[in-house]
Amino acid sequence: MEISELRALLTPEGLKALDELGPVDEVADVARIVSRLRAAGHSPELVSAVVGQARLRTKAKGKFGDFAARMLFTRAGLEQATRLSVAARHAQRMRRAGITRVADLGCGIGGDSLAFAGAGLVVVAVDADEVTSAIAAYNLAPLGDSARVIHGTAEAHVPVEGHENQAIWMDPARRTAGHSETRRVSSDDYSPPLDWAFAVASRTSTGIKLGPGHDRDSLPVDAEAQWVSADGSVVELVLWTRALARDGIRRSALVIRGERSHELTAGADAVDEPVRELGAFLHEPDGAVIRARLIGDVARSLDAGMLDERIAYLTSDAAVTSPFVQSFRVRETMPANPKAISAVLKANDIGSLEIKKRGMDIDPAAFRKKLALRGEQTATLILTRVGDQRRAILADRVPAAG
Repeated sequence: MEISELRALLTPEGLKALDELGPVDEVADVARIVSRLRAAGHSPELVSAVVGQARLRTKAKGKFGDFAARMLFTRAGLEQATRLSVAARHAQRMRRAGITRVADLGCGIGGDSLAFAGAGLVVVAVDADEVTSAIAAYNLAPLGDSARVIHGTAEAHVPVEGHENQAIWMDPARRTAGHSETRRVSSDDYSPPLDWAFAVASRTSTGIKLGPGHDRDSLPVDAEAQWVSADGSVVELVLWTRALARDGIRRSALVIRGERSHELTAGADAVDEPVRELGAFLHEPDGAVIRARLIGDVARSLDAGMLDERIAYLTSDAAVTSPFVQSFRVRETMPANPKAISAVLKANDIGSLEIKKRGMDIDPAAFRKKLALRGEQTATLILTRVGDQRRAILADRVPAAG
């Protein structure tokens, strides 16, 4: 968003037009809405801002729920913003650690600050981008004196050390947005630079949000690393230091499903269980468990072993499951070729099929077209490697635990 569009939007006329417009779900609606607003006499800047915000509010509902209907966004800010349900758990950790004040350095549109202030913390939110900081100020305005926004750099607004109930939150922005992910990312590719952020975190109780695929070898050894998944997707890695890091914990997988959450913690990466033959059940660990390298701990809780040492599937004979896995009851196995699979599907009257794959370079949508699906029953097909063989496993989902 350009500053001229924001100025047009932050007027009684602009905000009224946005509230009256409501959600814009379809791309096909945009041209019609633009024509209507222009015919009503609104400026091009205001029309662009109003329509853009209406579309972003629709997209933001998945992260912010009903709050999205009164917030403003930038496209990049929404993409990077923490889901409100996840941010609320970060705020709870700060409260449990006795934190009363937090500096949100690189606050973006203010999503994390919204959760912090909502939990009763006093927040100073800082962002270097003029438009983004103005939007954060708008989003945090209903919280009154609990949240203050500053337009400035993170480096210039680190709080004075020594306040025992004070913490810092950082969500460093990638400067390489749109570049190839195959290029190694350095500290200076972030704003603020990660070396600087890690140095601050070593002195002050801090939470640093990173992408879940961040290079593990570059993480500070004295920080607690927590991978978070929400409703099946791994959404972030958070590094916690000093008062915000829990004693004896260096690896954590937080699994959130709806309103419920489950956490697996350890002092270090877990040792994997040995490979064993496919049993009566196959288990797919949650992505946060895989990223945290705690598969071995989950395997031991299920009396399970690895299906293959290179692939994150577990197998067992025990009829137990866990909040940290998706479990499947095995029907039968076959070679992973369409002819063999189609014969088994026909014999089992399968017409509706979920296809999952791991360790095989296959497009499930394209593979589905090669299968004969004409029955009345439902099942899951798991395509994977077992040793040097490509195998297909026909299975049924086990209801999730917890």
